[in-house]
Amino acid sequence: MLRNWIGDEEVQANYGEPVYEDIESIHELLQKWMSSYAKQDFYRWAVVLQEKNECIGQIAFCHVDSVHHVADIEYCIGRAYQGQEYATEALTSVIHFVFEKTGLNRVQAFHRGRNLSSGRVLQKAQMKYEGTLRKSYFYSDTGEYDDKIYYGVIRSDLKL
Repeated sequence: MLRNWIGDEEVQANYGEPVYEDIESIHELLQKWMSSYAKQDFYRWAVVLQEKNECIGQIAFCHVDSVHHVADIEYCIGRAYQGQEYATEALTSVIHFVFEKTGLNRVQAFHRGRNLSSGRVLQKAQMKYEGTLRKSYFYSDTGEYDDKIYYGVIRSDLKL
């Protein structure tokens, strides 16, 4: 994790999470995540490169609405592994898992306007463009606004 993504300022900035700089803080984070698995609506997966048995990213539900059967999904992949279809493969697998193993009816996500590669991942994973919330994301470090571009997929979209 530290070598591939969680210690990378650019990856974490795109993911919207803090940078972790040492093994101790990552161990604490992992403990927190593992204890969260006791909750029924906590889902987080490591993206592991099988050839190296190495964690190159993660994919998770950042929010689950159990009443309406909807999950918001997020993902990140280390820079050295971006553009190689790993995010698309992980997202596609999770979407299939959701519709085969849970009662959720919808998975949704957004990407920021300046992160077009994330939009391509959403499209390749069979998610459909649903709209743009113009200038609805604020970068506090630069004082700039960006669009949130939304995609979604529902159970009936896929032939399972």
